[in-house]
Amino acid sequence: MTSRAALIGIPLAAFGLGYWIAPKEQLDTVVERTGFLQTDTKKVLSATVESLRSESKMLVYAYKGTARVKVERTKFWVLGASQELIVPGVITYYLDMSKLSFADVAYDEKAKLVRVKLPPVVMGDIAFQPEQATTINGGVLTFSQAQVDELLKANYASARRAMTAQAQGATFVQAARTQAIINVQTYFEIPLRIVGQPDVKVAATF
Repeated sequence: MTSRAALIGIPLAAFGLGYWIAPKEQLDTVVERTGFLQTDTKKVLSATVESLRSESKMLVYAYKGTARVKVERTKFWVLGASQELIVPGVITYYLDMSKLSFADVAYDEKAKLVRVKLPPVVMGDIAFQPEQATTINGGVLTFSQAQVDELLKANYASARRAMTAQAQGATFVQAARTQAIINVQTYFEIPLRIVGQPDVKVAATF
């Protein structure tokens, strides 16, 4: 069985809005101004961590592929049935941000650098698109709907294994990790810029 794949990058979108949607009263207690355009950076970072944790799952990447599999059955050494299934599907990759804590965030004030240790990338379930699937049945036994349904069930199991193996490939996993780093760095940088700390850089790593 084989599978064809196409990549879908999941860009960061509206993180700034998501971060600042918290009530004003909460922000007033988190961000303390100690002077002209000076902010307690650690409290801003702490608020960012809590915002990320509340998201729980951060979608960072998706893989879209088409699995092509085939199953054959023989009964009584004479009667046969075969079915080929071609079905597209999508697998998502995400970060479990509930595992992120402030201990994973280090701020070097002298270097103006924030280091973030990320949780591992997790692969989600496969979302097949059966409405776009093609099935090709052959053999005497496929005149039975029950036999056709049994073959289809077996083919979908094979298609799941094929797409999972493809999505676990080093190329796709690395692409997901790269996008995860970009997303999280941007998530931290946005509030820092908003409170007047654009010179503070963020470095996220696994």
